[in-house]
Amino acid sequence: MGNVAATEFKARCLEFMDRVAEGHETYVITKRGRPVAKLVRADPPEGQSPFGCMADEMEIVGDLQPPLWTEEQWKAFEHVRTEQGKAWDREWRSHGTVSGKRSRGHARRPRR
Repeated sequence: MGNVAATEFKARCLEFMDRVAEGHETYVITKRGRPVAKLVRADPPEGQSPFGCMADEMEIVGDLQPPLWTEEQWKAFEHVRTEQGKAWDREWRSHGTVSGKRSRGHARRPRR
């Protein structure tokens, strides 16, 4: 904390204010050797909540994440899965299991 005469402070006021703002310095302003004022950094403004602080600040243009598959690829995938499900169902009905091996104690169903 430094002491500064009022006449010097008057001549270099902006410089002292910059020093206080940047370096957190404090100055006591004196008149005829007696302290009359103190120059300190102002309290920081109360912070806003981070929620909503960026509202209306950006614009989304297009898809952020494009689809991984095209519509045709999805239809082909669904077709394969449907056929696979039918094959598993047929195997379950004929063998009693999907692995191709007969379960122990499971009787084979007669075909219709």
